[in-house]
Amino acid sequence: MFLAVVAWCLLLVLYWPLALLALVAWPVVWLVSLPLRVIGITLEAVFALLRTILFLPARLLGYRGKHA
Repeated sequence: MFLAVVAWCLLLVLYWPLALLALVAWPVVWLVSLPLRVIGITLEAVFALLRTILFLPARLLGYRGKHA
């Protein structure tokens, strides 16, 4: 985060119109990316559920794997 602030300050000194445009556009980009994050979290949960279902027979037979 600190590096982003320093980069923005450097951009403000070198080319201030682009720095102001970035300051205005950043919340819009963040809002557009929110649905994509929700989709990513949902897909990750679906894959974890599928992995759990597929490995259930092995766990019932006593296999614990490396992570247990």
